[in-house]
Amino acid sequence: MHTTLAFPDLLRLLDDRSTAFRTAVAAAPRLDVQVPTCPEWTLADLAHHIGEGRRRWATIVQAGPADAPPPPVPASLPKDREAISEWLAESTRQLLDALTEAGPDQGCWTWWTASQSPATTGAVARHQLQQLLVHTYDAQLTVGAPHALPAQIAQDGVAEFLTTCCATSSPWPHTPATLDFRTTDAPAWRLTLSPTGAQATTPPPSLIHTSQPPGTAPNPDAGFSLAKKKNHTPNTLLTPHCHPTRSHH
Repeated sequence: MHTTLAFPDLLRLLDDRSTAFRTAVAAAPRLDVQVPTCPEWTLADLAHHIGEGRRRWATIVQAGPADAPPPPVPASLPKDREAISEWLAESTRQLLDALTEAGPDQGCWTWWTASQSPATTGAVARHQLQQLLVHTYDAQLTVGAPHALPAQIAQDGVAEFLTTCCATSSPWPHTPATLDFRTTDAPAWRLTLSPTGAQATTPPPSLIHTSQPPGTAPNPDAGFSLAKKKNHTPNTLLTPHCHPTRSHH
């Protein structure tokens, strides 16, 4: 279906988004400010989440193929701004070093074994980039300086989410259906729900519906539309259309 970013590009963009995240943290007037898109977290909490998560995935990648992740290593979290910035940079370095040494095709533990995404370090790098993309935007929004999501990463994020988080071999227990997703400036995707699970594919061009222009009312026959919201600057307008699928018994 969708052509994913090349492994060197994933590593480069991971470093880029990590730098952007640290820049946002450094610009904050204080670190105990609430994150609007993660209201239970302060900016310091978000920074700790980013640092701990990248270090955790570095150890998972280093462990190689496994049926379970290695046990977490307890660590003290930095408190002041300068220490957090240095710790975040080191967290990124550990993840990038682990991914670089492993290469894109090494197997490792992942939580998405039932999905279409492979249990490889390349898939880990792809998912980690989406984590940093979203949380960098969270941090930028917190300090009042949100930037538009880089289009290349945002578009790949739709495909990555569908194949990693939505696709599954678990049976769909309801009426079989097909969801078509179309954006204003990117490819289209299809998610098929059936007794054999959920599978993401690329729909035939002739079957792709026209998406709603930004700012217009959604088609009442469509599943839903995502329009721009105040303080949000998405690069794409995503309009899924739901079609019941005739089941053959």
